[in-house]
Amino acid sequence: MKRFFSQKQYYILTIITVIIMTSGWLVVIPRYNGLETGLLLHAVLIALLSVSLLIYPKFESVHFRISIIMTGAAYFYMLFFLYPETWSTFIFLCFIPAFSILFFDKRLFYFSLIFNAVLITFTFGYVVLIDQGTNYSHITMDLMGNMINFIGSQVILYLIFYISSDRIKKQQLYYEELQQSEKLKTTGQLAAAVAHEIRNPLTVVKGFLQIYEHDPLMRMEAKKDFSLMIEELNTAEYVISQFLAIAKPDHDQKLETVDVQKLLRSVSELLMSYGMFHQNSIDLKVPGNIFISANHIELKQLFINLVKNAIEVSSKGDSVIIRAERIKDEIEIQIVDSGFGMSEEQVKSLGTPFYSLKSKGTGLGLMICFNIVEKYKGSIQFKSIEGEGTTVIVRFPSVE
Repeated sequence: MKRFFSQKQYYILTIITVIIMTSGWLVVIPRYNGLETGLLLHAVLIALLSVSLLIYPKFESVHFRISIIMTGAAYFYMLFFLYPETWSTFIFLCFIPAFSILFFDKRLFYFSLIFNAVLITFTFGYVVLIDQGTNYSHITMDLMGNMINFIGSQVILYLIFYISSDRIKKQQLYYEELQQSEKLKTTGQLAAAVAHEIRNPLTVVKGFLQIYEHDPLMRMEAKKDFSLMIEELNTAEYVISQFLAIAKPDHDQKLETVDVQKLLRSVSELLMSYGMFHQNSIDLKVPGNIFISANHIELKQLFINLVKNAIEVSSKGDSVIIRAERIKDEIEIQIVDSGFGMSEEQVKSLGTPFYSLKSKGTGLGLMICFNIVEKYKGSIQFKSIEGEGTTVIVRFPSVE
């Protein structure tokens, strides 16, 4: 519910709800002679529902949400059966699934919809077969009309949920794209400001080290140290090059019609020895006659990064699966590994500068991958389960 309300608003609305339920209980007390079972049941359900709503922000789990839905359903059905003379209680039964909409959970909404349909079936059965209009004449007088009204209300709730869910998903996607765009912009500005200033002194230092490395008067121990320093400088230059690729992307590159099968076969052959070094194999499942309009070199860089990452996280003896297929007007390429997987929070952080799950990673490789995919109007998605592996799904518009 936090998606719709701040915590303060939520507690204010909850307290108002509790006050309304308690007022309803106080109103019906004169109808009873002392604390009868019905009155006690009414009070217990008010207490349970009130406590559940008040402590919900601290226990936002699926099971707790289900318990709130079931407690709410029990409360409204209790009102229907305890106070048959109040015909308006039937309206509450129709809108029980509406509460699950606030949780923005598709499975929970469908559960409440089916759960309420089962309960209303038993309720109509009781009214028709047992009560036979004694207490619920307002139901039996137009039984078919009430049934149609109930079905119509469920259809309306489904439409409300579908429309609101679709709209919120689009807003969420837009927000994520905006976040990614801001990340790229920030990193680009940072790169433009410091890359040139850092690269020049690195080039000078590297040049002198290379001279000393090949100097015959230098001791072998010192030459080894120089080689190590040059290697580290090469790493630093590589990181700067990645920064510059993000800071100054070439949007004027000539587009080519890229054969996906040939491209992925080339990537697979290129990384085959790397996979063998890690005791992993690459399983290619790509049909022919599927094409993408993009720059061949950049696409190759994209998939080399993704497949290389998949090999590095896989256990010895595992296979990295690369498969592709045409789905309507898109080409979908999946890279599947059975490595250690990632949590939902880790997946959300992918593509962030300097965020990496590798001990010596910079996070810039994946950021460039995001940049390339966005450049060619594609999408990239990570599906991961901790301990089971990760599937990277890349989609691009298909061309003939």
